[in-house]
Amino acid sequence: MPGHTQIVVQYLVITMATSCSFSASNLTRPRTSLEAVNSLQASSLNHSTFSLNPIKTLGVRRFSAWNKIRCCAVELENSRPFSAGKKFQLDDVIEAQQFDRDILNAIFEVAQDMERVEKNPLRSQILKGYLMATLFYEPSTRTRLSFESAMKRLGGEVLTTENAREFSSAAKGETLEDTIRTVEGYSDIIVMRHFESGAAMRAANTAGIPIINAGDGPGQHPTQALLDVYTIEREVGKLDDIKVALVGDLANGRTVRSLAYLLAKYQDVKIYFVAPDVVKMKDDIKDYLTSKGVKWEETSDLMEVASKCDIVYQTRIQRERFGERIDLYEEARGKYIVDKAVLDMMQKHAVVMHPLPRLDEITVEVDADPRAAYFRQAKNGLYIRMALLKLLLLGW
Repeated sequence: MPGHTQIVVQYLVITMATSCSFSASNLTRPRTSLEAVNSLQASSLNHSTFSLNPIKTLGVRRFSAWNKIRCCAVELENSRPFSAGKKFQLDDVIEAQQFDRDILNAIFEVAQDMERVEKNPLRSQILKGYLMATLFYEPSTRTRLSFESAMKRLGGEVLTTENAREFSSAAKGETLEDTIRTVEGYSDIIVMRHFESGAAMRAANTAGIPIINAGDGPGQHPTQALLDVYTIEREVGKLDDIKVALVGDLANGRTVRSLAYLLAKYQDVKIYFVAPDVVKMKDDIKDYLTSKGVKWEETSDLMEVASKCDIVYQTRIQRERFGERIDLYEEARGKYIVDKAVLDMMQKHAVVMHPLPRLDEITVEVDADPRAAYFRQAKNGLYIRMALLKLLLLGW
């Protein structure tokens, strides 16, 4: 396309007018309404950037150029994947590998919108008439309540079972697949936490409605990873060129596994693994990071790592994953604690994060330091989950 050609492109079809600008490297949200009709004017174009004003009418399409050249049956479509009204790219949220960087950025934009919605005294009703079922086979406070709060803040309703392992038909021997087939008949979306890795994928393969994985045993916790990355961007101001320390139970911690997958989407990230020997990060994550060109290092020196990192991501040693091996649990517990001494080693811009709940792995004295981001992190979970519910049920 010539560098300085000026053109006007018009689409005629009855009900809608949209205006969009896009380039090879930057796609922006379309403008809708009469503005598009009233702004049909010539635009200067170069190799990679041009402006379109489509007006749709009865399938007739006309191309008008500055030099009055007309071409019939030219069809140009707005291909922006995140345009308002388009379907969300994912049917379910099961694992962190589903997301690419563009989708992450777009979700974070919607989450920022949800911050404004949550602060508005006029309660949103965009999900009025929708029902969300929460099936939690393991204990949860933040994840379950933030999902339920997210649904209600958008006008939806909630069906909930807090301990489905004991207080559902699973206790009678019902299969997960049968439970999902039953519950989907009562709801529009299911949020599920399960004690078995891979259970969320089984549910998604069974259901005809969206499934959100709220944690599947030692497998993954993708919505936690989304809110973690969102928090890092909000707190540190960037996602490229960062150093992250993952500390604590890295073998059983589904949050750190999902976070590692998402961090691999960004450039010049280095991850430090700081864990007791019995709960070191598993090889599948290390191999994945290596395959993506992400630098990682295992170390036992938390103080040294804390002085280098932008984020110290502490996790709880998970007693429930050790079964009867209490001796191994006691060996791991208390080995790495974030306290004032660690804070003193950290850079001024760095932050401490934790998926919560905590036991004694972050001392209470840390809470008063502005670098303690974990309660802000938990609040961000509300906005991310509001965004996901909106996207899965309504689209962009």
